[in-house]
Amino acid sequence: MAPSPKIRVDPRTAPPLFHLLAKPSGSTCNLDCTYCFFLSKDALYPHASARMSDETLESYVAQLLESHRSPEVTVAWQGGEPTLMGLEFFARSVELVEQHRRPGQRVQYTIQTNGVLLDDAWAAFLAEHEFLVGLSVDGPEPIHDTYRVNRGGRGTHRQVMKGLAALRRHDVDYNILCTVNAANQAHGSEVYRYFRDELGATWMQFIPIVERATAETLPIANQGWSERPGGERLLYTQTGSLVTERSVGGEAYGRFLIDVYEEWIRGDVGTVFVQLFDVTLQALFGEYSLCIHAPTCGNALALERNGDLYSCDHFVEPDHLLGNITQTHMLDLVASDRQRAFGRAKATTLTGQCRSCDVLPLCNGGCPKDRFVTSRDGEPGHNYLCEGLYAFFTHTRPTMSAMAQLIRQGRFADEVMAQVAAADAARGRNDPCPCGAGAKFKHCHGAPGRRRGRGG
Repeated sequence: MAPSPKIRVDPRTAPPLFHLLAKPSGSTCNLDCTYCFFLSKDALYPHASARMSDETLESYVAQLLESHRSPEVTVAWQGGEPTLMGLEFFARSVELVEQHRRPGQRVQYTIQTNGVLLDDAWAAFLAEHEFLVGLSVDGPEPIHDTYRVNRGGRGTHRQVMKGLAALRRHDVDYNILCTVNAANQAHGSEVYRYFRDELGATWMQFIPIVERATAETLPIANQGWSERPGGERLLYTQTGSLVTERSVGGEAYGRFLIDVYEEWIRGDVGTVFVQLFDVTLQALFGEYSLCIHAPTCGNALALERNGDLYSCDHFVEPDHLLGNITQTHMLDLVASDRQRAFGRAKATTLTGQCRSCDVLPLCNGGCPKDRFVTSRDGEPGHNYLCEGLYAFFTHTRPTMSAMAQLIRQGRFADEVMAQVAAADAARGRNDPCPCGAGAKFKHCHGAPGRRRGRGG
């Protein structure tokens, strides 16, 4: 290993912990998901190797461990598709962690994967080292296969399920990472029940697909981000005020979340964990564990295979390149004035509509990458997903507040389900469903044959 750059910033003035997604294979992937704009990022490194070198790997591990003042450190792998690096690469990364971690420093390993290459050998390794696996699934087979296709254009659901079966055989901890897009946005309950009942998932994350484009680039962007021999291909950047036809609608995103929430609140509180629901409840206590809805951001960065460090996984583009960890220590880049300004801008660039909004403490304007439409007052820089986010936060506020009150009383949040059940019992079957979709309760979340929670 070449001599590592020295830390120049006073560590006491730097963030005590931060999250970094390392992309050892860059944007290289064995799938060709239509909405995956990260496929276009290979244009940033047209002549570079598609693999992280041993030297860069050791620099990353050593600097990550050295940079954290917290006792727990997460080593997180993403792509592209990180499993393309092979098992030996990750075995080496674990060896390096053991070599460089300080006494008492605890390390959590995570990997986000499409699951196609997972088999018993992979699963045994992941189980041995207690990896948390984020598995990308968009719903039941017809929905999943709409956009999550291989390079031949064929759906990948059956391959992913084989990978999931290997994880389950070896008792590997896994989360479901589901994008919300044009294909599944109207199927919130169906998607949720599939993950819960068919896949046995107890932790889910729903990620909105918002692909920006300009009037000039939209026709090309609508074709997807894969290579087209002889055809034009774009490098995706966070520019433009239009979105592709695959993108989730702003209102539709809120409806999807509410549909899932109404399913969850009736039987799964305390047994199934949905990231945004946890985050919303935390916010009622003034705590923020997710950058998207925190007042500021800047502590969730992305590392490319050559050591280039970017401000955010959503901003892997030239204007947000902070530097290279082989030349400047990671902590210096994380604590740099440029990165701190990036994080603070989340709060200082809110529109007037956001600043006066009654759900601002829960939403905080959402992710800066989605702020490209005009507010109702005509102010630019408003969140494209605002209508849906506002609907979700206002709809869930009564039961979220009830859960918060239970916790403050030293009780359990799942007691809220009894309150919801009592309200349902008092509701007429022909009354409108409380989810707000417009259907009668008996045909929606009150349907007789509709399974509620793990109790059946």
